[in-house]
Amino acid sequence: MNRLLIRGGKKLCGEIDIQGSKNAALPIIAATILSGEECVIHNCPHLADTRAALEIIRQLGGKAECDGHTVVINNEDISASEICNELMCSMRSSVLFLGSLLSRRKKAVISYPGGCDIGLRPIDLHLKAFRELGVTVEETGGYIYCSLEKLKPNIINLLFPSVGATENIMLLAAVSDGETIITNAAREPEIVDLQNFLNAMGAKIFGAGSETIRILGVEKLKKVEYNIISDRIFAATCACAAACCGGDVVLRQVEPEHIRLMLSMLKDSGCRISSGKRYVRIQAEERPRGLGKIMTSPYPGFPTDAQALFMSALATAEGTTVFVENIFESRYKHVPELLKMGADIIVDGRLAAVTGCNYIQGAKISAGDLRGGAALVIAGLSAIGDTELSGIEHIDRGYEKIEDVFSALGAEIKRK
Repeated sequence: MNRLLIRGGKKLCGEIDIQGSKNAALPIIAATILSGEECVIHNCPHLADTRAALEIIRQLGGKAECDGHTVVINNEDISASEICNELMCSMRSSVLFLGSLLSRRKKAVISYPGGCDIGLRPIDLHLKAFRELGVTVEETGGYIYCSLEKLKPNIINLLFPSVGATENIMLLAAVSDGETIITNAAREPEIVDLQNFLNAMGAKIFGAGSETIRILGVEKLKKVEYNIISDRIFAATCACAAACCGGDVVLRQVEPEHIRLMLSMLKDSGCRISSGKRYVRIQAEERPRGLGKIMTSPYPGFPTDAQALFMSALATAEGTTVFVENIFESRYKHVPELLKMGADIIVDGRLAAVTGCNYIQGAKISAGDLRGGAALVIAGLSAIGDTELSGIEHIDRGYEKIEDVFSALGAEIKRK
């Protein structure tokens, strides 16, 4: 069983390149199905989730090859319309293949998607939008059967700015006859990246990054070569580690605007932050300060994916921070593990009050989900003594060799 062994207490110093965005790569890989020609994607991270997405492409009849961080996909021979249950269960973003597969094959069969167990993540918004666009949807026996004769352009009013639903609508409507409009659309940078990728293939999509997205359907899409944006949550992970461990860390190949709010909060906690074109520098010389209240919300608010990261960073802060988790109801699975390390945290429903300790201690702990696992790595790096972290298969879904990243910054961490 793989685990991470961490000897804490080391300051972090040095420069690292931020990996390509997992949450941008997955919908972009799904989008290649819309083109029957070769697509070349650069800056694609090596992750369990991206490997699963490429395997879905192969299972459907396409070809996918990796060379470093470049992926070459050719979907000319896509012939299947059903994604096997094993691949669907391997990750949440497998549901994004529904929109592109429907657009290409006019039918699709999937089971319900998997991913981290962090609470209910229904796909009802996806299916409601599909029905409004003319898709026939039948849910039976744990499977979803979809068929489409001809897309009916429409105005889709999302009840919640769901990232996945926004992406799936874009994928379904990009090749169509007419105009589809999404209101209350998700505004995340990954939505903008998907729009840019689709437009590079010849789509006509406007407004990504705002609450309203216009999709002017086109007849066909072409081949493309494209660079994926950097991973803002990976960048936040490194920044939080630097904040609580102390040191001087430069993040390269990062877009500062994507993490502007989080950088501002780290500055409020006592870090010195400087940034420029494609870089951010974090200098932490003192014990961090508590931040009062942190509430998760859709972008451009504080991301739910960063909640656990900041909790670990503030576990040894001076003062108290209250977290309010507004997105998922089961996203405090890392808390019992932090308590084993001596953290002072009280959870009441969606609220978690973190009173900073002078220090936390290494312990045997286990990751229960992706971002919670990364948070426990941060805790181990800042703790006194040794930490043994199991369950790291969750971390591998979103971080490419996380032990190498922090080793390059001077940490004592290894996989065994």
